[in-house]
Formats: sequence, structure tokens, C-alpha cells
Amino acid sequence: MVKVERTPTPPPSLAVEKSKANGSYNLPDVVEALKRDFHEKCYLCENNALQAPEVEHLNPHGGDPDRKFDWNNLFLSCSHCNSVKNQAKYHDKILDCCNIDPEAVLNQQIVNNHVSVTPLNSEEKSLMTAELITECFEKRNTGIRTYECQTLMNELNTTMNTLYKTLEQYEKRRLPRYFKALRGMLSRTYKFSGFTRTYIRSHLAEYPYLAEYVEI
Repeated sequence: MVKVERTPTPPPSLAVEKSKANGSYNLPDVVEALKRDFHEKCYLCENNALQAPEVEHLNPHGGDPDRKFDWNNLFLSCSHCNSVKNQAKYHDKILDCCNIDPEAVLNQQIVNNHVSVTPLNSEEKSLMTAELITECFEKRNTGIRTYECQTLMNELNTTMNTLYKTLEQYEKRRLPRYFKALRGMLSRTYKFSGFTRTYIRSHLAEYPYLAEYVEI
């Protein structure tokens, strides 16, 4: 999870649909705005290969139109992460990555081929968000979730291995194309950038020339 800059003006359809008995909060203008703002990534796992994208409510609306059609409560997620998040323990306890920089309060890493997200403070939302992101990669309580988590881990490992290889290539041959590739992988727009950026921040002694690209 990384910081997202949300378009301040709500898509027009939200006000119109809110006035209807059975209005929709996921019409094309909403979906397109979320795709653009979230760089076509699930805000939880940060995978950009979304096979089943969903418009998700950060805080459950429970039928309340003020929450259901609140632009600031709508997020882009994959169906897998949305399903994992659909547990009472997470209700109203997840960080709003449009207002708080998750990288300032979460450490997102791969440890022994498992995702490990740890909070950097003791605040409830930090604790619960760390638990949720970890579960998005590690909750294998059904056959389908096991399959989905393994697919997600494969995507994450591919991205991290590309980062490691590019770092090695740049260390051997300081070619501009390798440096450009590294900058791209450290951009918040890049898939799994919460993990790529954390890795570099954890190894700044080795890669001090990348410090400015992972600043929080």
C-alpha cells in the first residue's frame, strides 16, 4: 500500500445516483476516475493485473447513502483483497491511503518467501492494515484463496526479482537504461511499489544513489 493522490472533485454520477432509490456507485465515470487515481492497481495488494476489479468502500456503508456514495470512501481493489477485507474486525479500521502515507507507518517486506507487513506504531489502524495486507497474500483458508494467494505471490516475487536483477546490472554497468528502470520500479505508480520502495529504504547503505526516489 502506498500514498494515492485522489482527484478532489467527485465524479458527477455520484450525486445523481445518490438521489435514486437504487442508485449505483460504480458507473463508468467513477471507475475511470479510480483507475486513473489508483494507477489501475488494487490499493491493498498493489497488483496491477486486475482480472476482477471492484469499486470498494474503505468503510462499510451499511446502506447509509452518505457513505455509499461518498467519493472519499470509494477505492479500487481486486476481488480477492476485497473478499479478504470483508471481515468485521476490519470495519472502520483500515488506513485511508489517500490521506495518510502508509509507508510512514508500515514496513512491507518479503521474509523467507512470505509477506511480512509490520506496523511502525501502535495505532489501531496501522495494526489492522498491516494484518489485512498480510492476509491478502497469506490467508489460505480455502482452495480458491490458496490459489489466489499463490498467484499473487508469484506476481510479487517476479517484480522483486526484476528489481534485484536490475540493481545487480546497474552495479556492474552504470548504464542509464538500468537507472531509468530502477526509478520506474520505485515510483508509487508501479505495481507492488510498497515492497520495492521498502527494500531500497532497508538497503540505502548499498544503494545511496536511490535515496531520493524512496523518500516518504
